[in-house]
Amino acid sequence: MPELKSEFLFTFTIRVTALHDIGGAPAGTLHIDMLGAGTFKGPRLEGEVLGGGMDMKRLRGDGAMSPNVRLVLRTTDDALIFMHYQGVRHGPADVMARIAAGEEVDPGSYYLRNTPYFETSAAKYDWLNRIVAVGVGRRMPDHASYDVFQIL
Repeated sequence: MPELKSEFLFTFTIRVTALHDIGGAPAGTLHIDMLGAGTFKGPRLEGEVLGGGMDMKRLRGDGAMSPNVRLVLRTTDDALIFMHYQGVRHGPADVMARIAAGEEVDPGSYYLRNTPYFETSAAKYDWLNRIVAVGVGRRMPDHASYDVFQIL
């Protein structure tokens, strides 16, 4: 079996500016997080995460949470990149409750992973349109941060 290899792309940090609790919808409890501005930085690209993104989080019956995020990145050379991802966050019930209450929790005590995909018309970053990536995240009281890796 081949070994899975990756290459670090960037770390991004984004603020959560508002939470809308939609409640117990048929597919699970739905929370909508409105996202503010942020930053991203890595060896091949860096810039700002534009405010106005959204995270449609499903709180599942098994206690896990599934983020579904849409963001726009603007590089330092003014290229726009649409980034969207889905993922999963889970951990012991007490840890998940502490995160939900806005406490800072050791990222090693829960699992937060996502699968970002990118779309851009910028020639310099066209390679992003054809990669698979994985993000390893941590949820802080006022922001989320992810280290994103290209799967080679």
